[in-house]
Amino acid sequence: MKKNLSRKELIYIASMLFGLFFGAGNLIFPIYMGQLAGTKLLTSAIGFLITGVGLPLLGVTAIGISRSDGLIELSGKVGKGYSVFFTCALYLTIGPLFAIPRCATVPFTVGAAPLLGNADPKIALVLFSTAFFAAVLGFSLFPGKILTYVGKILNPIFLVFLSVLILTALIFPKGSPASAPVGNYASMPFMTGFLEGYNTMDALASLAFGIVVVTVIRDLGITEPADVARNTVKAGAFSCIIMSVIYFAVAYVGSVNACEGAQNGGDVFAFVANRYFGRAGAPILAAIVTFACLKTAVGLVTSCSETFVKLFPKLFGYKTWAVIFSIVSFLIANMGLTAIITYAVPILMFLYPPAITLILLGIFGKYFSNSKYVYGFVTGFTLFAAAFDFLGALPESVISAIGAEGVINLSLKVLPFTSMGLGWIVPAVVGLVIGLIVKAVKK
Repeated sequence: MKKNLSRKELIYIASMLFGLFFGAGNLIFPIYMGQLAGTKLLTSAIGFLITGVGLPLLGVTAIGISRSDGLIELSGKVGKGYSVFFTCALYLTIGPLFAIPRCATVPFTVGAAPLLGNADPKIALVLFSTAFFAAVLGFSLFPGKILTYVGKILNPIFLVFLSVLILTALIFPKGSPASAPVGNYASMPFMTGFLEGYNTMDALASLAFGIVVVTVIRDLGITEPADVARNTVKAGAFSCIIMSVIYFAVAYVGSVNACEGAQNGGDVFAFVANRYFGRAGAPILAAIVTFACLKTAVGLVTSCSETFVKLFPKLFGYKTWAVIFSIVSFLIANMGLTAIITYAVPILMFLYPPAITLILLGIFGKYFSNSKYVYGFVTGFTLFAAAFDFLGALPESVISAIGAEGVINLSLKVLPFTSMGLGWIVPAVVGLVIGLIVKAVKK
């Protein structure tokens, strides 16, 4: 019986996992972080890598070590009702409501729009997103070939284009030296980088992509749960090493190429591409972001569709879900990149805390016998605190409209670390202590 992946298989799966992770946010957020962090790049990058790389690795590890088939089973340790709620909320967030639409709007805004001249941007976005989601759906209708499509075709093409741009910028520097840090990067660079890593959505995605990795490993002939877990962790570690190197290289390029007036990472990327390649920079950048986002969108549609088939087996089949998610993503994508990012942040502030605690509980579950009491109390207390983080991250106009200022100010006074976006930590620890006590009493 086969126990380990061959070196070639491990490389392909790591490439596939990296390809699934590395999409829109993985390009625009680190280069913009480098631009704003300046001389505090190293400190900021360490914080960013913890949430942008460390947490995704732990997420894949949690799926492997807990021997779960995916998020449904892992979150089911809290309770069946919670499993349905959290799984739906997470997959819809990293799927058709935010992450998949962003996969279309980023390549359009960064890569395609600069090439269109005076064309109507709204009509152009509709045409671009139509072609983009037609390609996504075409790949997604055949989930059994995702290793081939992403790991062997789309990801290598993306890496070639990205390497051309990044290596040229590193080997033949033309930019200005690292500038003084801006805003929160000056006062608390580590925590600012840490929270910026949330925007990649990769920790959430790791819980979603776990089922894809486990399925591919089983398809390659490894069936024993312990062997599947071990190879899942190995593939995840290999993938995250690649991500760390590329993140830091991209952030460094952003830190030494000062782009005045840049509003986001897309502006910085466009500036760097033009600086080093002139007119050729725009099509190179368009290819980079399009292939980056296409492969991630394929992975997200595939994993979302497979999960919703498991959640609601009598409702629709896999291909119907794939079509539905592609159409919804297309419609939301045409709202524009700014709107998507604005409304994604509060949702991420709410989902990340219970996702992080679920990952940690999954990894260390054997030490408390995967007690439902521990899972339940930790998750309940974490969700309560995460609700305040959600309110605090809403646009100011929304906060005023719902009259949430008093609740937000109270949470800042009562919950430690709330001002840093980490108000859930102390409640989670309290929930852990209570859960362990209840477990001991019940035993």
